[in-house]
Amino acid sequence: MFSTNQLYFALFFAVSFVAILIWSYRKDIKLHKIHYKNTYIVAIAALVVIAIFTVITFSMH
Repeated sequence: MFSTNQLYFALFFAVSFVAILIWSYRKDIKLHKIHYKNTYIVAIAALVVIAIFTVITFSMH
């Protein structure tokens, strides 16, 4: 499996990575509100397309 030091490194890496992601997002939140308005519409459209493909795939079998 993994050694103790490898587990410590993985834990440290995961926590650091998430912390940097949160810090970066918080730093750019003002720009996100300006440039990424109505992104929920894109997310809904993507989910609808995936649902349609799923229905088509299962209906053909």
